[in-house]
Amino acid sequence: MSAALDLYAKLTETSDDKERARLIADAYEALEARFPQLNDLATQGHVRESELRLQKEIKEVEARLQRDIKDVELQIKQVEVNLHKAMAAQTRWLLGGLAVLGAVFKLADLLIGP
Repeated sequence: MSAALDLYAKLTETSDDKERARLIADAYEALEARFPQLNDLATQGHVRESELRLQKEIKEVEARLQRDIKDVELQIKQVEVNLHKAMAAQTRWLLGGLAVLGAVFKLADLLIGP
């Protein structure tokens, strides 16, 4: 039996007004417990507003990520430039050291003789 028919049957069986009022109050309480409050429900407007707000936030995050990516790319290029400079300097030192070592060996060869 449905809740409405059950309430109707109880109301028709009872002649006491206080008992009928209690039955009606219990029925309202059961109805309120079964369904959420109307102000807790989201309307299409609420959902659309949230969707638009989220889309805006997503675009802001995407723009921020693009800026961060460009910054990281610039930093990587700067590290590459610094690395190439360091490698060139190291190569010059290595070649200079080899030249000095070669000169020392040549000098030693001339001093020691055959």
